[in-house]
Amino acid sequence: MTRPVLFVHPSAELYGSDRVFAESVRALVDSGREVLVALPADGPLVPLLRSCGARVLRCPTPVLRKSALRPLGLLGLLRDCIRALPATLRLLVRHRFEAVYVSTVTVPLWPPLARLFGRRVIAHVHEAEDTVPRPIRVGLALPLLCCHVVVANSTATRDTLLGAVPRLRERILVIRNGVRGPDTPPEEALTASGNTRLVLVGRISPRKGTDTAIRAVALLRERGRPVTLDLVGSVFERYEWFERELDELVREHRLGEVVRSHGFDDDAWSHYAAADMVLVPSRMEPFGNTAVEAQLAMRPVVVTDVQGLPETVDGGRRGSVVPPDDPHALAERIEALLDDWETTRRRARHARPEAERLFAPERYRRSIRELIGKIADR
Repeated sequence: MTRPVLFVHPSAELYGSDRVFAESVRALVDSGREVLVALPADGPLVPLLRSCGARVLRCPTPVLRKSALRPLGLLGLLRDCIRALPATLRLLVRHRFEAVYVSTVTVPLWPPLARLFGRRVIAHVHEAEDTVPRPIRVGLALPLLCCHVVVANSTATRDTLLGAVPRLRERILVIRNGVRGPDTPPEEALTASGNTRLVLVGRISPRKGTDTAIRAVALLRERGRPVTLDLVGSVFERYEWFERELDELVREHRLGEVVRSHGFDDDAWSHYAAADMVLVPSRMEPFGNTAVEAQLAMRPVVVTDVQGLPETVDGGRRGSVVPPDDPHALAERIEALLDDWETTRRRARHARPEAERLFAPERYRRSIRELIGKIADR
């Protein structure tokens, strides 16, 4: 009789990496294996995992945040690790897990402890912090040396990890995210005449480039382009200051009736359906689920040339690529797409079937299931 497999994740929300994690859990449950999931808190991810057939446990898990890169933050992380240690050890002792799947590098306690207990360890990395100093990148990646296999969600993520710790080369492989499309077939974007609706789906944080999108909208409005921008996503914890800066930016450019904030919405597809174009102006993005979702929704998408985003649109063949942190370049590309709208719509229409094939959840689940099966059976 096979033993259970433990899945560990740092969040119970329903953003990109959370949904990909749920696909990983579903992959193993569908194979008939018993799956236990350790989460640090309750949230909308919990009922989704339970509906898949997984058993969800509440387990205190220290999560590495950017604040931990400062001296006081590091002390706080060490304190949280010490507090979480007893519960983590009890879980590993009580269940002789066949394998431990650790999602993201932000839960650094799990790989070394699972390896210490003789478990087969798989890490799935969704982050690629290539802008931080090298010593920090090395520190983030070092716990991965305790893993038997490391999965990267993009070539960019893999290259960032190898640049930090070259010894990972023999155990790392790329499995691109599986992204679910809308339940009902999408309709093409409407004509670009009249008001043009832009949408940005994602966390409200500097790394997502929300401010760049707002500045681009201001430029377009100054040029007489009747565009609006819908922001779909909640502010990341401790980034409330950035949300206040965005509010000030909107007031400064008199965009109060133009930029609309919807907060987090589990039904992002309704926002894609109501939009003419999707923006992904991130300053940092190891993969970019929203860029894939835009293609599945048959909407033209503009992404920035950072990390894994160009991979999601095949370097610009299935979408447009602009420099990051450049509202002028973003505004000009939007204008160019609107000025040749029929070509723009046709490319979005042709992008959908290819995106469905490349990022199919079934393909992703099969890859994860086969990988964990091989590792566990050893």
